[in-house]
Amino acid sequence: MERIVCVVGPTASGKTRLAVELALALDGEVLSCDSMQIYRGLSIGAATPTAAEMRGVPHHMLCVADPAEDYSVSAFAAAADPILRDILRRGKTAILCGGTGLYVDSLMAGRSFAPGPSAGRREALERMADEQGIEAVLAYLATFDPESAARLHPGNRRRILRAVEIYLDTGETITAHDRRTRSQPPRYQGVWLGLDFAERADLYRRIDRRVDQMLADGLVEEVRTLLASGIPRTATCLQAIGYKELIAYLDGTETLDQAREAIARGTRRYAKRQRTWFRRNPAVHWILQNEPPDFSAVLSEARRVLAQFDTPL
Repeated sequence: MERIVCVVGPTASGKTRLAVELALALDGEVLSCDSMQIYRGLSIGAATPTAAEMRGVPHHMLCVADPAEDYSVSAFAAAADPILRDILRRGKTAILCGGTGLYVDSLMAGRSFAPGPSAGRREALERMADEQGIEAVLAYLATFDPESAARLHPGNRRRILRAVEIYLDTGETITAHDRRTRSQPPRYQGVWLGLDFAERADLYRRIDRRVDQMLADGLVEEVRTLLASGIPRTATCLQAIGYKELIAYLDGTETLDQAREAIARGTRRYAKRQRTWFRRNPAVHWILQNEPPDFSAVLSEARRVLAQFDTPL
């Protein structure tokens, strides 16, 4: 087993603090697996660790993408895997930390991804969707990949177009590609630690407080600055929770209180999806906290789990 510790769990559960503490104790470096912390300029809304929170521990895959970029899990895996291998080659412990389950799982599995579309392919499909409706593209997808067509909602335009692209470029459906890659043994083996709260209501209250703190720290100004820089409103990063709601506020279609409640509600729903994702992984050793959290107890439990895998603190 490689010296890899994966710290996962829902947002606001304390993953950053535990990851840094483990890195300090295990001569490690942190590799972020967060789909929003990869963007520059989203430090408040993405809860990107500050220099003080990092405590001198090297962190990777933070603020590496332009906010106008449509970043993907395949781009993340391609950039993060060499970093992970370099950390291990230097005899360090790699602490993978983040709440984006697809990022963590894809990196640990060493999953391959279909190549990007041929020149002009996406544009042609976009025109088809605009002129005939996304339902026409979905019906076309059903002619060669009925499983994906049945699974994908018409509102998920991006995934529908991508599924068609993959087949037209490779001759393999995305369903077959995903099934094949999932059947392959994982590239890396590590210890998985999951942070959560025993009572869901305690986590939700922490989320509400975090939203208030983000607003107090200047999240509205962060969104205003991103818009002023010329980033298109359709950019992936501006669809994230905390950004799309405040764009509505800045446009005057919602009050700040309405935006704040929408952010908190969206974040709570996201935390629920994160919990569902990570709890499907039987390798995760869960550390359940009470409110207020006792970090010394969290660290003690992490020690106990790591000792079982010959990775003592």
